[in-house]
Amino acid sequence: MSVVVRRIRPSSLRGSAGEVPPTLVEPAPRVLGVFDQLGLWGNLGVSLLGFTGAAVVLQPGGPGTPQLSLTAALLATVVGTVLGAAAIAASAIPGAQTGAPAMVLLRGLLGARVSYLPTVLNVVQMVGWGTFELVTISTAAATVLPAVPQWTFVVVGGVITTVLSLYPLGAVRVLRKYVTVAVVVALAYLFLQLLAKPMPPLTEGTWTGFSVGVDVTVAVAVSWVPMAADYARHSRSSAAAFTGAFFGYGLTQIACYALGLLALVTVAADGDQIFAAFIAVPLGGLAFAVLAIREMDQSFANVYSATVSTQNVRPRWDRRYVAVVVGVLITVLALGVNIYGYASFLSLIGSVFVPLFATLTVDYYCFSGRRGWDLTSNSASRWLMLLPWALGFVTYQLIYPGQVGWWARAWGDVAQAIGFTARPWMSASVFSFIVAAVLTLVVGGASRWLTRRSPAQVTSDANCDQTPM
Repeated sequence: MSVVVRRIRPSSLRGSAGEVPPTLVEPAPRVLGVFDQLGLWGNLGVSLLGFTGAAVVLQPGGPGTPQLSLTAALLATVVGTVLGAAAIAASAIPGAQTGAPAMVLLRGLLGARVSYLPTVLNVVQMVGWGTFELVTISTAAATVLPAVPQWTFVVVGGVITTVLSLYPLGAVRVLRKYVTVAVVVALAYLFLQLLAKPMPPLTEGTWTGFSVGVDVTVAVAVSWVPMAADYARHSRSSAAAFTGAFFGYGLTQIACYALGLLALVTVAADGDQIFAAFIAVPLGGLAFAVLAIREMDQSFANVYSATVSTQNVRPRWDRRYVAVVVGVLITVLALGVNIYGYASFLSLIGSVFVPLFATLTVDYYCFSGRRGWDLTSNSASRWLMLLPWALGFVTYQLIYPGQVGWWARAWGDVAQAIGFTARPWMSASVFSFIVAAVLTLVVGGASRWLTRRSPAQVTSDANCDQTPM
């Protein structure tokens, strides 16, 4: 397999300070320091969906099944979050080093044309999750202010989300300077209020389903992997990008899930009552309102990533116009679509990116990426790299095919035909990542060996290394 390599020179990608340029043709400004990214990822790690997701960690078999002990649930949260945050941070570094957003990095891994497939899937999932966030924000706001029609919160949230997407670097700075402090205060206050209530013994419960709890928190964190480079490309250094993503996201997701678990074992009977449980404590409505308003950083992140992903296909399109279109689209969908019924499809699409970014990470750090990827719009297709991605995806589906009826039944038939039985301790995210990573090592090693065996290719690579971008 012939891979065209061009050396990447970060110094040539510095760009000017200020805001993100309108198109991908212009260089990305490198203006975000470690505290900017700690603020960004720290806020993204806190989610209203995380509070309700804690119910799945605590009761992995579903309502009516035995609960994990609080110790087991907390440990599952920590293990899963650390793994997921490490994946986010590892995916952020290539963006910081190349100045390229996530979907453009896939040009180096797969080739420009082949990268369009995951790009389209990513845009679909970003639009879906952006819609989901607006519905969640409006639901939470209606819980605090039930007299106001919920559609009002959808429209207001959609407008604010779109405005933030027009000024993404400004939004990150606002998160660092103001929102992060308010969020930390709100979380700390709710923790203190709930800790004052009677709790069951830490070891009361089971460890059965521990791996499912780990997989849930891994999957939530990994859902941010396809957009990590979209923000890391504006980082002043790789270290700042890694630190912001790993510690910012990791610490706050653990805190978010721990708070949800605490509410479940003290006040709330199930995940549907967590919001009400927060509001029920003294001044809880104010603290919860802070968290609900902050949720717009999630919808903003989805809209901005959908925008720059679109630019992978059309680099000269003005991101501001694209952001307005995406913002209007998610607002309309949030007003008229039952997004909760669509959530299973979003999870299915998300499973595509676990093995894909395992393939990207290994190839970048071990093979082609460290010498420089061809990230131009005419980069050659690398068809062999589809193999580890595809087999990693198959592994994921065999272990956990999701909840889309016909899809799950089809994979159940495949598993039965090959004699495979998923064990309770198997994590779809972890196993899929491992399979894709190992196969990428095999494919990449074979490709490097073949390249070294070809004198003509060695000469070509040497010439390409001297070609500036």
